[in-house]
This record gives sequence, structure tokens and C-alpha cells, in this order.
Amino acid sequence: MGGERSRLTALYGGLLVLAGALLTGLVYLLVQQGLYSSISTAVTTAVPRGPVPPWNTVPMPVSSAVPAQRLDDVPADAQKGLAITKISDLAGEAALSRLLTVSVIVFTAYAILSIALAWWMAGRVLRPVAVITGTARRLSGANLHERIALDAPPGELKQLADTFDEMLDRIERLVGAQQRFAANAAHELRTPLAVQRAAAEIGLAGAPDAERVARIRTKLISVADDSEHLIEGLLLLAASEQGLERREPVAVDVLAHAVADGLSEEAARRAVTVTVRADPLTVEGDGVLLDRLVHNLVANAVRYNTPEGRVSVTVSGDGTLEVANTGPEVPPDTVPRLFEPFRRLQERTHARGEGAGLGLSIVAAIARAHDADVLAEANGAGGGLTVRVRFAGPAAPDSPRTAEAQCR
Repeated sequence: MGGERSRLTALYGGLLVLAGALLTGLVYLLVQQGLYSSISTAVTTAVPRGPVPPWNTVPMPVSSAVPAQRLDDVPADAQKGLAITKISDLAGEAALSRLLTVSVIVFTAYAILSIALAWWMAGRVLRPVAVITGTARRLSGANLHERIALDAPPGELKQLADTFDEMLDRIERLVGAQQRFAANAAHELRTPLAVQRAAAEIGLAGAPDAERVARIRTKLISVADDSEHLIEGLLLLAASEQGLERREPVAVDVLAHAVADGLSEEAARRAVTVTVRADPLTVEGDGVLLDRLVHNLVANAVRYNTPEGRVSVTVSGDGTLEVANTGPEVPPDTVPRLFEPFRRLQERTHARGEGAGLGLSIVAAIARAHDADVLAEANGAGGGLTVRVRFAGPAAPDSPRTAEAQCR
């Protein structure tokens, strides 16, 4: 800060001193140009019409040019004019000398005052920067709630401080989300371990019969499958957050039909109707991740539905994938939180096939990796949720095709 203040002081002070020097020099030159004529006019007006003082009583300035002739031969009128010239020159030189002395003194005082004002002004200008720097140095994980809240008139520095506060808001939200993610992941991973331990210690205690052993075996396999799915989801979420290593044309409409066919048996068990209407849509991206995106959306729509419910999958040629479903009523204020890891509309019951609550968070991460936007909204009356994924710059489709399929 001291270096920046010194540089600003040198800049402001130098500009002020230069302006003062130019102003002083200009005044001196202008006064010098018009001083002789002004003094001559004043002396001519003030000199009486009587006899002129003797020639040798008027001091001759060094710069005056004396005609090379006898003074006695000079007429009286000429002697009077020459005397006026000598007086004017002497008065001009004295005035200019006095002006120069006063100008130097005033300029020196002006330069000192300019540097002092420049130092003060630089400090005032850099005060918000000092506040921002001090806040940044104090920040840590324990006090991310602090803000600059700069009290200053609108301007570039005020905008900088407000932008810094907005950045702190985003960082605080991200840190909070990471902390919640770590806590939820630890809880989700610890739960199956506790179930496995309880099943082994309690279910296999004593001398269990074959039927109990088979039941405990099935339970342990189920818990292991859930743990495996959870770990796969966490790995997929981490891979999606890192971005894409390669891109290739992927037909989203083909993926929609393939995912619907793959989930047809589960939809039939739950008595849910899945309808797919897909216009040709090809985007640049990772085929495996995009398949997981579509699968998670359709699987969530099927699982979080009601008997005799409906799921509508729509792919538009303008780059939009929409999955809408009936189901329980979703409060609008809870919709944004559904995209956070381990967040569900209802508390987890640890039922078989329930999932870990990573589906929509994986969808959001894959969409970000593909530069796509995700928007979800509650359907209101009738319940359910509608999720739209809009891809940026879809590639041109190979051939026009529109298909509609129903899975029951």
C-alpha cells in the first residue's frame, strides 16, 4: 500500500507542480512582454511638461543604446524622450526582478502544498483498497460471514468492494455445500457399515440355522450393493465436476428411447406410464455421462411417482431435454435444494432401491460439464416435477426423425 501511495503521490504531485511551473512561466513571459509599454505610457503621462533633468543625472541602463553623438547636440525634446526610455527600462527591470523573486517563493510553497495534498488524496483514494486487503487477510473458514460493506459513494472502488462481497457470498455457499456434502457422505457411508455390523453380530450370533444364515446373507448382499451404488455415484459426481476430457457427437433422442426401454420393467412394476417424444437432437459431449444424465432424470421420475402415474420425456430440436412426472406435491421453495447431494423430498427410509439422493446432483454436474443449463419447477396442482436441460449450440442432426414410444 505504501508503494502505491508513494507512486500516486509522485504522479499527482508531479502533475500539480508541473502545472504550477507552466503557469508561473507563462505569467512571467506575459508580464515581460507588456511591461515596457505599460511603464512607458505611465511615465509619459506622469512626467511634467517643464524642463527635463540633465542628461547625466539619469542613470543609463546597460542594455540602453546611446547614440554616438555629443549630448549637447541632442535637442531638448529628444533628451526628454531618452530620459523616459531610461526610466522605463529601469522600472521594468526592477518589476521583473521583484516578480521573479515572488514567483519563486510562491511556487516553492505551492509545490510543498501540492505534494502534501497529493499524499492525502492518494490515501483517501486507496482507503477502500486497504479495507479490502485487511478483510481478505482476516478471512478464514471460521469467519467467512464477514463482509466489507464499504460505505462510499458509487464508483469503481465501491463496485470492487461490492463484487468482493458477492464473491465471498459464493465462496461461503460453496464451502457450506462442501461441508454438508462431506458430512452427508460420511453418514451415508457409515450407515451400511453399521447395518452390516449389526447383521453379522446379531443375526449370526449363537448357532443360527440355515434359513437365518440365508436371510442375513441376502441382507448383507443388499447392503453391499447399496454401498457400491453410493460409491459409484460419488465417483461419477467427482468425475462430472472435473469437466470433459473428450467430446463427440451424441444423439440425445436415441439416448432417451434407450433409457426408457431400459427402465420399462421397473416402470411396469410401479404401474407408471413412460412416454417419449423425441425430435432429432445431437450435442457434443461424453456419451457415457449424457446417458447417465438422461437415466437419472427418467429413473427419478419413475421412482418418485404414484401408482398409475405418468412420465413424459420430450427432446426438442432446439436443444432442450424435458422430463416431467406426476407424483407427490413438491413445495416450490424446496426445488433448488433437490440438486444438492443427498437431498431428498422426504427423509430416507433405507428401503431397497431407494437410492442415496445423488441423482439430481449428478445431473447438475454433468450438465455443467456440457455447458448446459438445468431448470426445475414444481408442477403445482397434480404434483410432480418438471426438469429441463438446455444444451448450448446443439449439433446438426444426421437425419430427420421423430418417434413416440410408450412403456407400461
